[in-house]
Amino acid sequence: MEAGDGTKAQEMLEVMRVDALPPDWSELVERSPEATFCHLDGWQRIMEAEFGHGFMTLCARRPDGVLEAGLPLVHVRSRLFGNYLVSMPFLNYGGPIGGAEGCRRLVDAAAALAGELGVDLLELRMREEIEQPHPVNARKVTVLLDLPDDPEVLWKDGLKAKVRSQVRRPMKAGMETRFGHDQVDAFYEVFSTHMRDLGTPVLPRSLFHRLAEVFGDTVWFAVVYSGDTPVAGGCGFRFRDEFELTWASSLRAFSREAPNMLLYWSLMERAIQEGLKVFNFGRCTPGGGTHRFKSQWGGEDHPLPWIQVAPGGERAATPNPDEGRYALAIRVWSRLPVGATRVIGPWLARRIP
Repeated sequence: MEAGDGTKAQEMLEVMRVDALPPDWSELVERSPEATFCHLDGWQRIMEAEFGHGFMTLCARRPDGVLEAGLPLVHVRSRLFGNYLVSMPFLNYGGPIGGAEGCRRLVDAAAALAGELGVDLLELRMREEIEQPHPVNARKVTVLLDLPDDPEVLWKDGLKAKVRSQVRRPMKAGMETRFGHDQVDAFYEVFSTHMRDLGTPVLPRSLFHRLAEVFGDTVWFAVVYSGDTPVAGGCGFRFRDEFELTWASSLRAFSREAPNMLLYWSLMERAIQEGLKVFNFGRCTPGGGTHRFKSQWGGEDHPLPWIQVAPGGERAATPNPDEGRYALAIRVWSRLPVGATRVIGPWLARRIP
């Protein structure tokens, strides 16, 4: 190929929309360093089967048919919460992957599609900023901790004395951590109770069983027990050399024993033992209590430059429980019986991206 041919090929990219992931999607994910576990093809099945949302993909193909870049999109519509086009809802990442020019073209195409569909907001949940002309909202960060090759090194040299003391507390109380897909229901018992206490609708139990079914060893479930009682639980994903703890909860009744500290340490220890290099604490709001908890482990903040386009020209955002307009609903929800929230919550949670 002569000099300049690559640029000409980029200019000749054909952008198209398909109502599913293309057959060569997994090949694109494999060769794209910016891809995350949120780009795995199993998410199409999850979004359609568990949430009932419309799934589509914008593709940028070279003249020879090679998939240069791709962008999965999910249409989340709710009379109660709004109308959104998101990549990817319920997750932290999912923006375009592939060549730079292809990604820029796909962002423009997504903005145009958002206008055609009349959504309130297009939100592309980026992990790294890319060159593109649309607004970026970095209201969320993730905390990343580099992992050494030996858990003992992290314990002795990476953690502050106060953190080690807090991890020892549940250990001294006889608590232990169990891993495996057989922990899904125990995880959900803790997770659903914790979400009720926060005043937030809980995701459906069936989602986590389906995650185990679809993603296999990619998804980890960990539960801390006090005797036979599950008191803290986490669910997250390993991808390449990183583990992200996507959902984590603990019971307030056991807060004095700090089982959440043992949960995080157990997951870090396992990640190191399996040769992973980064522990990702998941997204949070800068300066909030969750952010302070995650920061104490010694990781570094990484802003999440999510692309947001409001086709109507008005300021829009996906629903945020920190907003004042939800204060009354949160107070009411946190007083409901857990059993009731497990029935009503999933219906609502499916509509909150």
